[in-house]
Amino acid sequence: MRYRARVEYDGTDFAGFAVQPGKRTVQGELERVLAQVSAQGRNGRVEAAGRTDAGVHAEGQVIAFTYHGRLERDKLGRALQALLPADIGLGPLHRVAADYRPRYRALRREYRYRIWNGPPSPLRERFALGVREPLDTAAMAAAAQELVGRHDFSAFGGRDRQPVRTVERIEVRRTGAHVTVIVVGDAFLRQMVRRIVAALLRVGTGHATQAEVAAALARPSKPAFSGGTAAAKGLSLARVTLGRPKRKMESGT
Repeated sequence: MRYRARVEYDGTDFAGFAVQPGKRTVQGELERVLAQVSAQGRNGRVEAAGRTDAGVHAEGQVIAFTYHGRLERDKLGRALQALLPADIGLGPLHRVAADYRPRYRALRREYRYRIWNGPPSPLRERFALGVREPLDTAAMAAAAQELVGRHDFSAFGGRDRQPVRTVERIEVRRTGAHVTVIVVGDAFLRQMVRRIVAALLRVGTGHATQAEVAAALARPSKPAFSGGTAAAKGLSLARVTLGRPKRKMESGT
């Protein structure tokens, strides 16, 4: 049987989603507990809609796996939930076709970057970047529009054979001292969202202009603002919109 589910995780203590030898990862933990409930301890592969880097969180990650065992769906779901560590949460299981791969079903991904623009707050800053300087969120929102659309985002991400991506929407919202940058697109280069946020923070603190953001995008051969990248702890994969299979494309943050 093949199943799909949504997964939530606190990425603080993970080296990212994808399995890495000798390191604790979300995929590694999921596959470990899946093997415990599979026939003869069979270690099935868990696939995801998008890989997240070390320290990055998820509220709406989507995974799929093939189960080799006798437990019915609901019992399997409860067994997995009981075995998973406290920093991973698994939603209800849904039957899918044998060839279902969430990465190629993802039409768009929504990331949210949280900023605490106030005095030091250890609890808030576990999941948000603390910024003490005042932020001009209106200037950040205006500069963000330079990045909306289909572009070569090489200046804002890791090297990729297909660096052209479509960013559908970027919003900058403020509620008191809470600032959230919402980035929605079809797929992302490695660290792309965090580099976009780093550039917008430069604008918000008066260290860069909207025109400089546009100029950085227009120079794909040169890392934008010397490759500045916002801390991983503020980023979360908030939502994955699923649909029909599409052509293969990398996705990373």
